[in-house]
Amino acid sequence: MRLYSTKSPNKFVDLKEAVFKGLPADNGLFMPEHIPTLPKYFIKNLKKYSFQEIAYKVTKTLLNGAIPNKDLKKIIEQSITFPAPVVSLDNQYHILELFHGPSLAFKDFGARFMAQLMSYFNKGEDRKLTILVATSGDTGGAVAAGFYKTPGIEVIILYPSGKVSNLQEKQLTTLGHNISALEVNGTFDDCQALVKKAFLDKECQSHLRLSSANSINISRLIPQSFYYFEAFKQLEKSRKKTAFCVPSGNFGNITAGLLAQKMGLPISHFIAATNANDVVPEYLASGTYTPRPSVPTISNAMDVGNPSNFARMLDLYQSEWGVMKDNISGYAYDDAQTRVGVKEVYDKYNYVIDTHGAVGYLALKEYLQKNKTHRGVILETAHPSKFIDEVEKVLNKQIEIPERLAILANKKKVAKFIEPSFDDFKAHLLSLD
Repeated sequence: MRLYSTKSPNKFVDLKEAVFKGLPADNGLFMPEHIPTLPKYFIKNLKKYSFQEIAYKVTKTLLNGAIPNKDLKKIIEQSITFPAPVVSLDNQYHILELFHGPSLAFKDFGARFMAQLMSYFNKGEDRKLTILVATSGDTGGAVAAGFYKTPGIEVIILYPSGKVSNLQEKQLTTLGHNISALEVNGTFDDCQALVKKAFLDKECQSHLRLSSANSINISRLIPQSFYYFEAFKQLEKSRKKTAFCVPSGNFGNITAGLLAQKMGLPISHFIAATNANDVVPEYLASGTYTPRPSVPTISNAMDVGNPSNFARMLDLYQSEWGVMKDNISGYAYDDAQTRVGVKEVYDKYNYVIDTHGAVGYLALKEYLQKNKTHRGVILETAHPSKFIDEVEKVLNKQIEIPERLAILANKKKVAKFIEPSFDDFKAHLLSLD
């Protein structure tokens, strides 16, 4: 398997280099040289395979011998250890629950796979690997859980001060050992910019072995494609076309879905659902991409004003706006509308959805009004208890907190507060050398 940068399509690296570098030197993003198509019999017979078997087949086909089959099976077995069930609200609305992993968020799939893959490639290295990750909420918790106590790997999580929920923050700041947190006096975009600058800084690169666990890293996207296949497997056969509605922030999740579609999964349409940070829906409507500073919302994991993975989306569509907008519809909703969505899903279906899933529900509802021959799958990206204050206020009822999250409530937060200055961040990194 070879990969290229979205900014240098004629220069290639192998999988190990792409995974460890995270970001190419030209500030592009790594993409597979070739996206193979899975056999039609496999797609037709998904119900015959377990989730792990599906994940293995998809990865084996995509990686094309980059990792021996025996080692690849072990990576899958140790990372895909929890389900991704589909809950049907009715015959048109379906929920793909992606919160059954250790951090109660969809990013557990990518983080655990990445941790196993990096651990595999890191064998025999005598220098510590330092992983940098910017988070708007869920990424940090998933990465912290996935890499916790992994030998030879240290994780530094950057998160925006005051812009993640209390329990999300505890997931980032209470583990210790090889996990540390930096509380940045800024936005998620500031955190992401600091991480990107570190990868492009020659002094940082010469003193540290750096890698990233954000969705800019290709090893995050590969496992996120698995659950699109798993969802399709669970849906009853229907004449209706299937659209996937993806609550979107940095757009890694929808990019993984596009990868699954390219590999042969018959997804009819994608719906990109955002909060007030609507630069991609705006692009889909107008053809003009105008990144801007993110604004805080009650669906904070989507508070991204300049989504990194948009570059991969452009690459997949060869920058053809017309082709992209035919396959992806974009919708955006404010906080007041999001609260209405949370309440409507509960009142109508007796289902408790989180604020991000509620944005997805509203987008699917609007899409289905004009596309009645479709059914939709909403990606429920996090357990509602992670946003308990907002959800309980809207529903006026107590939400049960899973034990693995509840035990964090009384743990002491440990984080270093920094300004969004690259010089300060760089000095912190170099002090760790």
